[in-house]
Amino acid sequence: MVNIYVARHGQDVDNANGILNGHRDEPLTDLGREQARDVARKMVKAGMTLSSSSSYANTASPSTAAATVLNAIYSSPLRRAHETAEIFADILSSSTGDLKGKHSLLPVDDSLSSPNVNTKPKVEILNDLIERNFGVLTGQPTSSILDNCRAEDILVTEKINYFLHPPGAETFPELIERANRLLSDVQKITASDEDNDAASSSILLVTHGDFGKMLYAAYYNLQWEEVLKQFHFGNSEVLSLAKDSPPEKAHIFETSQFNS
Repeated sequence: MVNIYVARHGQDVDNANGILNGHRDEPLTDLGREQARDVARKMVKAGMTLSSSSSYANTASPSTAAATVLNAIYSSPLRRAHETAEIFADILSSSTGDLKGKHSLLPVDDSLSSPNVNTKPKVEILNDLIERNFGVLTGQPTSSILDNCRAEDILVTEKINYFLHPPGAETFPELIERANRLLSDVQKITASDEDNDAASSSILLVTHGDFGKMLYAAYYNLQWEEVLKQFHFGNSEVLSLAKDSPPEKAHIFETSQFNS
């Protein structure tokens, strides 16, 4: 069984301006890029790296067996997610990554550097990682949810008001269906490698707030209504989906100081 890490993109222009983005394709803000770098550094500090090999076989050596080696990074086709995925790949594919830069938070061991260290694998696109279609609310201010939806069509949480089914929007049950399809596709992709060691495969999926939470709900077979109320999935935060890890421990890398 593949271990799946799910990341939300960093803050984009619409997030910063309080706009419902959906399928709009805005870039990251400077803060969004720093959020992605911040979380990637935390991942490196926790022992996570990105393999330069395309194989899904176990790539950890005996001396690094406790480390997590990501075999691939997949992204939503939208720019904000793909930019975030590229930042993750840049830092995770190098043993020193971007840790020596002006935003460095970690000490760097120069003995790890070599000409061949930073061989970054390509970030692959999976179309099913795209954000929820927001329908008629796409491009509208977040405040318009209360103005344009009936009270019974809004799920109110501590941080976000979720609209349930405005015209043209995907519903959450439809997102669960898409999430289950994507999880099935991921299993097929990782199992297709002839050298596959499924028990040790790990991948990172870079997606969006609503769909990321529905991936979590689908993986653990949870009710979508309850998941929407459980936690806020902030910009660049990471969830770990694993059969040997309970759902309440899935939220592993947070950026609470940056949430949008």
